[in-house]
Amino acid sequence: MAGKKAEQALVEEWRDILSLHARTQCELDRALHRHGLCGSDFEVLDVLAASAATDPGGACAFRVQEIADRVHLSQSALSRLIARLEKDGLVERGMCAEDRRGVRVALTGKGRALHDEVLPVQRAVLTRMLSD
Repeated sequence: MAGKKAEQALVEEWRDILSLHARTQCELDRALHRHGLCGSDFEVLDVLAASAATDPGGACAFRVQEIADRVHLSQSALSRLIARLEKDGLVERGMCAEDRRGVRVALTGKGRALHDEVLPVQRAVLTRMLSD
């Protein structure tokens, strides 16, 4: 009986995590929508902006697969998202110098400016939703 209760507690904890994720994602999408973004859009911009902070040249370029590993999207979903961000002038794609078959994605000036504008909004939502 104790094993069954422990299992049920584990399942409830998992469902609580899923619920918190879903509520937080909805809040992020709602807050970011005013800026023309959704949560996944922001995550890509945030990954690229973070790489710029650690790259002395500020190139902020990642291979598509490296971004996919960080934002937890399939490569096909990420490719569609990147195409939309590129159409909006927020990122640019280019050939990978090390591997001509690879594609690198980098923030544009417009993308960096939007990220800087929206970063406090995203962080405020995370603080509010995850502070409990």
